[in-house]
Amino acid sequence: MLDLRFIAQFKAKGKYKKTYENVKASYLNRTRWAVSAYYFGMGLCFATWASRIPDIKTALDLGSAELGSILFAVPAGQLVMMIFSGKLVTRFGSHRILLFSILMYAFSLTNLGLAQNSWQLALGLFVFGLFGNLSNISVNTQGVYAEGLFKRTIMSSFHGMWSLAGFTGALVGFGMLSLKMSTYVHFLIVAAVVLILVSFNFKFLIKAKETIVAQKKKGFQKPDRSLILLGIIGFCSMASEGVMFDWSGVYFKDVIKAPGALVILGYTSFMIMMASGRFFGDGLIQKFGRKKVMQISGVTISLGLFTAVLFPFIIPATIAFMFVGLGVSTIIPTLYSLAGKHPTIPTGEALTAVSSVSFLGFLMGPPVIGYIAELSSLRFSFAFIGIFGVLIALMVSRIKAIQ
Repeated sequence: MLDLRFIAQFKAKGKYKKTYENVKASYLNRTRWAVSAYYFGMGLCFATWASRIPDIKTALDLGSAELGSILFAVPAGQLVMMIFSGKLVTRFGSHRILLFSILMYAFSLTNLGLAQNSWQLALGLFVFGLFGNLSNISVNTQGVYAEGLFKRTIMSSFHGMWSLAGFTGALVGFGMLSLKMSTYVHFLIVAAVVLILVSFNFKFLIKAKETIVAQKKKGFQKPDRSLILLGIIGFCSMASEGVMFDWSGVYFKDVIKAPGALVILGYTSFMIMMASGRFFGDGLIQKFGRKKVMQISGVTISLGLFTAVLFPFIIPATIAFMFVGLGVSTIIPTLYSLAGKHPTIPTGEALTAVSSVSFLGFLMGPPVIGYIAELSSLRFSFAFIGIFGVLIALMVSRIKAIQ
């Protein structure tokens, strides 16, 4: 049986808080908005790229299979950077690494608009993935620090800003296409916006040093068991999330038989509820506690996926995907919040460990759906992923110390 009482030892580090203990509440709120702006900038970069994928596919005359192979360059870059990101954040400070990485993330976005052939696009996406992961670890480290300055959970709202940026990026992309704006000019404008966000908010980031120095050991080091267990919960959540990103449109087209533009209804409903859940999630956690919210979230994921499988009609399926979005909304922010408070591992490295295991779910979930659908059906594959929500609820139920 798994012993999940390790959560009891996850207490917020306190030394960096001394610098801020006498500052006004208005300054703390300004710091919170600064960190939120960086989450928004990250989400805006990613959504901007995603909004022009069809346009780039046409411009470079790429087939679906070729595009699928090229798109794998993003997670490949992210996986490579995972080896270094936690150590870089620990050594140089999350505020410095965040400034550097998000500027390079925006710059690498503009380079994607200059690609003239498939190998240039693949190389650009690999670099985009590198700085995307480095930005992710550093911004979530800042999120953990910022949450430590408040007497309540605020991590979900940070991730809500990322989701809000996803909507904004999609709307801006639609507008740019309507204006027949070139991809490069579109990306350049967004990069300029991110630069402005960085310029106005950098001085309000938290300049914190790690209070715990990890012991150096020679040879192979056994991975921290507590972080791996958190990562497994994240794996189940991100697998469900990845399936929604990649397969919700296909499900609505092939299974629900949604007409015309309504094929995006499932994905849209999922995104709306995921963003909403993240903005309301902190309040729910404050009122009911992390344990209960995560248990309900796991059950909600399964309820949504099983409903879509049992009732493959447009209205119940749309509502079902809304449940999935609500279910996944708070799990990853909560896991990052817990991991960032690890008592013996620096925040950046702890976040890297959890996000690495979690991210495997995001990578493996969509392909598994395809393989199962090939052997059986798309409905059966969605039912299989639906089991992950139940697993989340069961694992969280065994964490007796979590409140």
